[in-house]
Amino acid sequence: MPVPVPTAETRWRCTLCGNLTRFDVTRTVRAVDYVHLDLAGEPTVEEREVLEESLESVRCRWCNAVDQVELVQRPPR
Repeated sequence: MPVPVPTAETRWRCTLCGNLTRFDVTRTVRAVDYVHLDLAGEPTVEEREVLEESLESVRCRWCNAVDQVELVQRPPR
């Protein structure tokens, strides 16, 4: 079952405990990184182009519920 992705108008909410702020997200990303190595050989990613991304699961950090996340409207600003 695909995990719903939040938008500018929506956000995640755990249906079991009501959590709105803390989630562990498992995702797969296919990306091209521009990596700069300093003179000591330490890498820094300076640019990233995401080619493909998919969310596999979202787990509530408060109650450990998996696949119990729904999209709800964000409060008005």
